[in-house]
Amino acid sequence: MKSIQLILLVIFTFQSNAQILDFETVDFKKADRIALSYNDEDLSNLSDLSYKLTENLDTDVERFRAIFRWVCDNIANDYSLYLKNKHKRERFKDDSIKFTNWNNDFRKTLFKKLRKRKKTICTGYAYLVKELAEFADLECEIIQGYGRVSTTDIENLTLPNHSWNAVKLNGKWYLCDPTWASGIPNPETNRFAFKYNDGFFLAEPELFAVNHFPVEAKWWLLDVDMPTFKDFLAAPVIYGKAYETLSLHTQPKKMHHKIKTDEHLDFEYKLKALVKPEAIHFVIDSGDHSWKTKPTSVTLESDVLKLKHQFKSTGFYDVHLYIEDALIATYTVDVEK
Repeated sequence: MKSIQLILLVIFTFQSNAQILDFETVDFKKADRIALSYNDEDLSNLSDLSYKLTENLDTDVERFRAIFRWVCDNIANDYSLYLKNKHKRERFKDDSIKFTNWNNDFRKTLFKKLRKRKKTICTGYAYLVKELAEFADLECEIIQGYGRVSTTDIENLTLPNHSWNAVKLNGKWYLCDPTWASGIPNPETNRFAFKYNDGFFLAEPELFAVNHFPVEAKWWLLDVDMPTFKDFLAAPVIYGKAYETLSLHTQPKKMHHKIKTDEHLDFEYKLKALVKPEAIHFVIDSGDHSWKTKPTSVTLESDVLKLKHQFKSTGFYDVHLYIEDALIATYTVDVEK
């Protein structure tokens, strides 16, 4: 019995780890071209839109790609609506009747705005991807959970605040986040700019887990080392470019660190593509000023990047990692004597 369990565990582990390579040979240019050719389509007939996006594609993954890409390129993120919903949900969280009534009323507003103005928040993105996928006979689910970005107030993160999707392709489930793949809203102006991020399409589950925490544990799509909510809140901040640059964020596991001046802080990542050591740098902010610096040491072993950095002065620092001038992750370091 133990032997059978071990074999099944090995098989499942292999499948999980192999996800990022499953569609390595698939060329998505045709699917992307079809998605872009229907930019003027509205949402009055979702079954018709799904058919137009998928009828001339041969594989399920290409059909899902056309749907995902269309949603990301045509639906704007309504940051003002997100803030309004966040405020009301927090206000009513201790009153179940008002909370339920608000959710029901808000859902009507959300879908009306989505269909008429092609603007929404994460719930609308996930809903639309699911609907279009199911019209194409693709099994797709909406995943509810918690999402972390650089502006998230983790001290008050008590309610699920994000939605994304899981899609079943060739008998396996894959994760994607159409909201974060579509572009970036400016939290100061509330203005949204489309900028597709391919890193959130069929994302590597272990990287996805750094800033996504599903309510239902089965949607981790991880076989071991599922984070606790405490682990999730303590994790580093990673940015959209991390999904385009990394396949894995190995260490450090936490955002906040306390070290001595004679100690090194270690960093390790698995890269999607090789980079030159000179393309890697930190921007360190002491609160009074910031400066650009190279890591104390850089080691590249195949696709594994290892960094070490020593802080020569005591103080509290925000440490931002850049690769090819793209912001990848942020950590804090409290350096003592």
